Amino acid sequence: MPTRKRRGLHPAWVVAAVAFLALVGAAGFRAAPGVLMVPLQQEFGWSTTVLSLAVSINLVLFGLTAPFAAALMERFGIRKVTSIALCLIGTGSALTVFVNESWQILLTWGVLIGLGTGSMALVFAATIANTWFAKSRGLVIGVLTAGSAAGQLVFLPFIAALAQNPGWRGASLLIAAGALAVVPLVLLWLRNSPADVGVLPYGAEEGTTPEPAEAGKAAVSADAPNAAVRALQVLKRASKVRTFWALVAGFAICGATTNGLIGTHFIPSAHDHGMPETTAAGLLAVVGVFDIIGTIASGWLTDRFNPRILLAVYYQFRGIGLLVLPLLLGSTVEPSMIIFVVVYGLDWVATVPPTAAICRQMFGADGSVVFGWVFAAHQLGAAVAAVLAGYIRDATGHYNYAWLGAAAMCTVAAVISATIRKDAARKDPVAVT
Repeated sequence: MPTRKRRGLHPAWVVAAVAFLALVGAAGFRAAPGVLMVPLQQEFGWSTTVLSLAVSINLVLFGLTAPFAAALMERFGIRKVTSIALCLIGTGSALTVFVNESWQILLTWGVLIGLGTGSMALVFAATIANTWFAKSRGLVIGVLTAGSAAGQLVFLPFIAALAQNPGWRGASLLIAAGALAVVPLVLLWLRNSPADVGVLPYGAEEGTTPEPAEAGKAAVSADAPNAAVRALQVLKRASKVRTFWALVAGFAICGATTNGLIGTHFIPSAHDHGMPETTAAGLLAVVGVFDIIGTIASGWLTDRFNPRILLAVYYQFRGIGLLVLPLLLGSTVEPSMIIFVVVYGLDWVATVPPTAAICRQMFGADGSVVFGWVFAAHQLGAAVAAVLAGYIRDATGHYNYAWLGAAAMCTVAAVISATIRKDAARKDPVAVT
């Protein structure tokens, strides 16, 4: 371990800042499906179910890529994997402008962008925090997770405006440009580990044992030369622990009620009630604003309070919001809708810091990869919800059953989180064998 001391700004904060910008650049597509769904339907006549399937493929790959991306980052370095991921997102978005058949949107929206965003998933934030920070990890994960919300906030109003004039192709090119613009910053400033610049992780003291992320890298070199093998070995070990399955169940519901439902279908549902798409997109942008506040606050709280209790509270508040949503949708924006948007924004990904903290506390050196598998469940839940909600809309003409079902699932997630083993909150990592 390096022992050189530095005065002034610790390099970890520079890395965190670049990682934040990378997450902003990668988040452009997260705002796109809800905005572009109606224009694509109008031009090509594709059903809601077909477009929901493209989003579902994206979400599945988004999730399943995450644990392997975490292992790849450990083996080949954060900088290289992040740069390739951003290029995949940019390429997929740019190629979208040439589609004229439904299978092509499945390839661009689904496969290419799914692989790219999966490699830039929330596990990226956990990897940065675990590698570069020995303290304030919850806060750092909260800030980095908010980068995705910031990306939605930055891109969504412009995507909505471009979708109206000149059209959805201009919006797709904007997403591509946003992802590719960050690549030079990543190559210049995103270092793989503190050892690369001769420092300890932020907050670490000289003479301390290696950080979990560093220990994980050693394990990869000694026992698992292949990143895929490393990811699967971690899954095998984690699957023997009850807490892992509790986190998987809760995070699957989290994904279903955020990316799967609100992220994909809120704008089309609002459009069904007579609300202009640009107005609905503006509401989602406000969700992004308060998501930043809520996620950073959640990271601060995670450093100080029991994460399982935080999770239970977050899920239950989300369920209450979804329960009343069908009563709030209309052709105009009423004060009650503003209240919903603010509350839902504060809760959007506030679940990430406590979930990542439990993974780190329970699984030690495997924590980042375990979180990758838990996040995979998040995206699988989102994928199922995206397709199911699209089918419900085509079958019934509205989304009411989707919102009410999601509200019930949130209550289930709250109960599961509250009953996670209490030793998941202790500070010493539990050995997983």
